[in-house]
Amino acid sequence: MRTFRLRTTTAFLALAAGLLSAAPALAQEDGEQPQRQDDQQATGSLGSKDIIVTATKREEALSQVALPISAVSGEDLAAANANSLSDYINRLPGVVFNDYQPGISEVVIRGVSATTYHEQGQTTVGYYLNEIPLEEPGFPIALPDVDTFDLKRVEVLRGPQGTLFGSSTLGGLVNYVVNTADPSKIDAAAEGSVGSTKNASGDLNYAAKAMVNLPILQDRLAVRLMALQRVDAGYLDNPGIDEKGSNDFRTRGLRGSIVFTPVYGTKITYLSAYQDTDLDDQTYLDLDNPYIRDLPRAETQTTDFWLNSLRLDQEMGFATLTVLGSVDEKHNTTVLSYPTPYVTGNVTGDDAAYSLGNAHANIKTIEARLASADDGPVTWLIGASYMHSTKYSYDRILQNGASDYIDAHPGDFGGYPGSQLAPDDRLYGYVSDLLNEDLGIFGEVSFKPVPAFEITVGGRYYDTKAAGDVVNQAGALGPGDFTPADSSGSLSQTENGFTPKVTLAFRPTDTFMAYMTYSKGYRVGGINPNAGLLPSIEPGYDSDTVDNYEAGVKFSAFEQRLHIDATVFNIDWKDIQARLFGPAPSYFSYVTNAGSANIAGVEFSGTLDITRDLTFSSNATYQDAALTDRLPDNYGPGYPAGTPLPGSSSWSVSNNLTLDLHDMPREPTFAVAHRYLSKAPVAFGNPNMRGGFNVFDLRASIDLTDRFRLMGYVENVFDEYGILNAPFTSQATPAGSIIRPRTYGLRIDWHL
Repeated sequence: MRTFRLRTTTAFLALAAGLLSAAPALAQEDGEQPQRQDDQQATGSLGSKDIIVTATKREEALSQVALPISAVSGEDLAAANANSLSDYINRLPGVVFNDYQPGISEVVIRGVSATTYHEQGQTTVGYYLNEIPLEEPGFPIALPDVDTFDLKRVEVLRGPQGTLFGSSTLGGLVNYVVNTADPSKIDAAAEGSVGSTKNASGDLNYAAKAMVNLPILQDRLAVRLMALQRVDAGYLDNPGIDEKGSNDFRTRGLRGSIVFTPVYGTKITYLSAYQDTDLDDQTYLDLDNPYIRDLPRAETQTTDFWLNSLRLDQEMGFATLTVLGSVDEKHNTTVLSYPTPYVTGNVTGDDAAYSLGNAHANIKTIEARLASADDGPVTWLIGASYMHSTKYSYDRILQNGASDYIDAHPGDFGGYPGSQLAPDDRLYGYVSDLLNEDLGIFGEVSFKPVPAFEITVGGRYYDTKAAGDVVNQAGALGPGDFTPADSSGSLSQTENGFTPKVTLAFRPTDTFMAYMTYSKGYRVGGINPNAGLLPSIEPGYDSDTVDNYEAGVKFSAFEQRLHIDATVFNIDWKDIQARLFGPAPSYFSYVTNAGSANIAGVEFSGTLDITRDLTFSSNATYQDAALTDRLPDNYGPGYPAGTPLPGSSSWSVSNNLTLDLHDMPREPTFAVAHRYLSKAPVAFGNPNMRGGFNVFDLRASIDLTDRFRLMGYVENVFDEYGILNAPFTSQATPAGSIIRPRTYGLRIDWHL
């Protein structure tokens, strides 16, 4: 029997009432000793002070936002030596990172996921940069993993955010907030690092990053520029290509912004951000043969995105008008090796089969909203948004000599010529051409009948369109396994609906808040990836939805030395967009709307100032996520109620102990970080597991001068061989990704 499940709303509300009943005692303890808001600790982060966030599309102090949110400041990211999502996102409550292929690995919040690889449809977590959506509906390409240098903060909202942010937020969202130009001062910063990873064959990790901010007209006009390059040395050996440390990974980025304030109350911001990644060989390996991936060809991958946006913030007295438009262009090229005989029987060297995939997407968005200016008993926000997204991809499987082989063995291929089944040695081709449109009208209104109590009601009306064409080209994957003609499918569908949200918040003092929320999230539907090829599947799939019930409490105690953020939640997921696979030998994927699931859990985040210099913080999540109805499979027995959701670990824990000696010369700091993730299945019907590991990191830093600071670090101190993912198998051998082996290095920071 499953031991943790809030099966009814009655049980959930009883627990919420218990949290609320604790308010008077806690309020009495801290109510007599208020402290300046900017001196409060921000629970749910990596130890930062309370900061201003824009999670509700208006500026609020993190500790006063009545929703489960973590915010990691740029200073905390630097102190944690974090560069990419894998360095910090796993340490936040309720969050895991499906780390499989760099550049396209996905964040999962509260276990809302049907796979630990790519969602076949829209992601269940939204990705934003300064509130601009970064990913398109459908099978996403180039999910941006924005480097942390010159970030102002990263906000992670847990629970569906369909009211203010729209689709693709079933589990929550990640909002990167980058620094933009500051017309009040000249500023500059730089960072350089060098390090070494076990099994990297002597190759070094290194990074160089720089930023400059220049006022052109004091307090009116400024420009900010940032550039970076980071190289992570490979730690996997590929004897098939005679390469040690084959999976070198490079990230480059450029970012620029212009901020113009022509008159008081008017602010215009232009932001341009570019980032590309280059992977020399994939990061998955034979899990039974540590640090080895033996394939006949390097599996390279490049991704990039280029985002341009223009934003107007206009004070209007009674309200603030914000208008935000953007264009985001993304590309992905991936080569995969297939050591399978296919047509010619060759499985080694350049004559072995391989795939080549090219994809690009274009996302245009515009949003306009009005937010009330005063902080009276009634506040409100109303707005509208529109997104137009196009995406094209072409994937091929190629094998040298295939066309000539078919011509030489016509009896094995139905008498069809090589020019028909393998033109230009192409065994298989897949073309996808998609269009999505999303119109949303949203709003929220908050009412405080008394200063300590607030009720917020909001919702979004959405109207979406998904249209597309897919073509499986004629081809041959082997003798007796060929398709002499193209098969295709088309779809044009529209959906509309409403996502409500209601929040009750109780703030008896500046240091205590309790809240209860009901919210709904949705994810758009689309064309089935192999419509027209698999006869038993529907040509398209519809949206899926979640209903979320949660209650939380945020408070500080013991003269602001202890800070707690705790949440209980219960999520019902309906009409799951499940990615399943067709029959052997091709295993073509498809999507079905079927089954339902329940995810119930507790999230905890706390910070304790043990002494003036010593701080301990901990984030922990327990959740129980499983199907509540049978999930059918067109080509298999299906999955019964009670089947765990893929990748949903019951426990995730992160701890951090920091000694910060501000009063000593050179202000040395020392930190120990720990992370634990319990085991979880990687996919429906897959016996592979991920998790079940503990990882420890060490950091120490010291001021060299007033402008230079030196950090030394050791990551994965005990060289844990932890499995991050293993969604696929290779010739019955588990193939997956692992934690980066022990890595140590030095980093130097300079600021003006």
